This record gives sequence, structure tokens and C-alpha cells, in this order.
Amino acid sequence: MIKIYTDGSCLINPGNGGWAAIIIVDGKKSFIKGSKKNTTNNQMELLAPIEALKKIPKGSNVQIFTDSKYVKSGITEWIHNWKKNGWKTANKQEVRNKELWAELDNLNNQFEINWNWVKAHSLDELNNEVDLLARNAANSKR
Repeated sequence: MIKIYTDGSCLINPGNGGWAAIIIVDGKKSFIKGSKKNTTNNQMELLAPIEALKKIPKGSNVQIFTDSKYVKSGITEWIHNWKKNGWKTANKQEVRNKELWAELDNLNNQFEINWNWVKAHSLDELNNEVDLLARNAANSKR
């Protein structure tokens, strides 16, 4: 079982952003992070699991932990109707960040993933650690 903690951050939304992931394989922790100018918090929240999944073997059994209800609900619930409705929301609007959602959906289908929501800025040490990594990545774009 591979565990992945992800987070995204924007200093000003929209603005300079960062994403990060902690990947734990066989008890060994590794970190990845990145940053982007002129982005949104939601885009950074999506990019974190996308980039993390690209780093692990396809078909792996994975637990992903995110403090973003947008990411967790989007990939486990909303995406089914979005695809059925031609990437439109219930209000007939275009799904925002469609390219990122499509990429995450494609990756999601290549693994056995259990998506977990964790409360932000609480007692979960790894969530707090990945939050700091994402904020530091966002700050690096200044």
C-alpha cells in the first residue's frame, strides 16, 4: 500500500501557487513539489495528486489523503455526471479545470485508489507537513 499526502497553495488566489506531495512506499518518505505563476488554489490542489501518481508504478494500491473537498468530491462523485453531461456542471456551465480533471481521472483509473479527506491545519502531522511544502513552493515563485 502506497500512501500519498497532497496539498496545493496560492499566496493570492489567483496568483503564484505551489503544490506538494509526500509519497510513502514501504515506510520510506519522499517529497515532490512544484510551483506556477498565475494559477489558482484549486489548480494546485489538482496538480499535487496528478504529479504524485505519475511517480508510482501503475496498478499500485494507493491511499491518497487531501484536505481539499473539491478534489475528493470531484474525483469520487462529481466527475461521473460531468463526463456523462459532456463536461458540464449541473448548472450547464463548463467544468472549470477540465484538462486537470481529465488527467486526474485518467490516472485514477490506472490505480486502486482510496481517496481520503483530512481536516486542514489540524493534528494530522503529514498533512501539516505537505501544507508547508506547498506553501514554500508557492513562495518560491515570488
